[in-house]
Amino acid sequence: MYTRHRFPIVPVLGFTWRLVPFVAAWSTALTAAHVFFGLEWLRAPGMLVAVIGTAVSFYLGFKGSAAYDRLWEARKIWGGIVNTSRTWGIAVRTLVSDAHLGAGQEPTPPIDEVHRELIYRHIAWLAALRTQLRRRKPWEHDADLNNQYRRLFGTHDNSDEILRQRVEPFVGGEELEALMAQKNRATQLIRRQAERLQQLYGSGRIESFRHMELVRLLETMFTLQGKCERLKNFPLPRQYASANHWFVHIFIAVLPFGLLSSLHVDGLGESFVWLTVPGSIVVGWMFYMWDQVLDYSENPFEGLVNDIPMTALSRTIEIDLREFLGERELPAAIESHNDVLM
Repeated sequence: MYTRHRFPIVPVLGFTWRLVPFVAAWSTALTAAHVFFGLEWLRAPGMLVAVIGTAVSFYLGFKGSAAYDRLWEARKIWGGIVNTSRTWGIAVRTLVSDAHLGAGQEPTPPIDEVHRELIYRHIAWLAALRTQLRRRKPWEHDADLNNQYRRLFGTHDNSDEILRQRVEPFVGGEELEALMAQKNRATQLIRRQAERLQQLYGSGRIESFRHMELVRLLETMFTLQGKCERLKNFPLPRQYASANHWFVHIFIAVLPFGLLSSLHVDGLGESFVWLTVPGSIVVGWMFYMWDQVLDYSENPFEGLVNDIPMTALSRTIEIDLREFLGERELPAAIESHNDVLM
């Protein structure tokens, strides 16, 4: 997530400058052919190009709405994860107790250790979920520049070894080894929470109503995880994204023809039509840049600038939950790096 009020123009040009030389060369060639060789047929009706531009604008609007919906839905999902995580911490601390143990029944392990286990396993779930979500899909951006940014932000490596390092402080020993042998580690962590709740119910540390309430929170976590996985595993349909990309380039290609016609004004001389070159560059760049903005907004979990700040949100949750446990040595909140919060 970008944290400043506006993007500076230089990084934006870094993503879009490659178009400019091609548009400049294409529009210069067409203008020179018209001026020096008298090729009047290069002057296409301005209305035709305007109609094409209007159609492309409508298509960009549709893609913009779809891309924003995906990005905002992802943010709402992680807002739900924040709220559910805090509720889980409070529920564990207040609903899991020794109040329902039988007479003379030994409270083993101590209740504080049970609270710590359930809350730490939840923090491990957050780490596993965000790591899995940032593993790249074939349709996500994978250019050298993209991967340079991922390395800068610390989102490039989401291997099993990195996942192990992130989860190990919160679940260890045999549970960690069993977890790493499975495929969807986030799913398995919630399953293990459910199994632990069943054990606590059997030992009398929670009664049936409290057991049901805690399981309901696990169900909510499964729902939120599934929504994240739906956004991650099903992109904006490729036929829409591809058609939009092609239409923008077609419009940029025909734009100089329309500008030649519009700028060929009697009484202003042939030199006036040379404004076709800067006009094509500016208008073409605007359409191309907007297409790129939408293209980078439709994938909210790919580890780039427009990502949902899952690492920062996970750290906020971790701090809250560990404070619920009474801990004082807490990790620092995640700060933005180069004006980007991950």
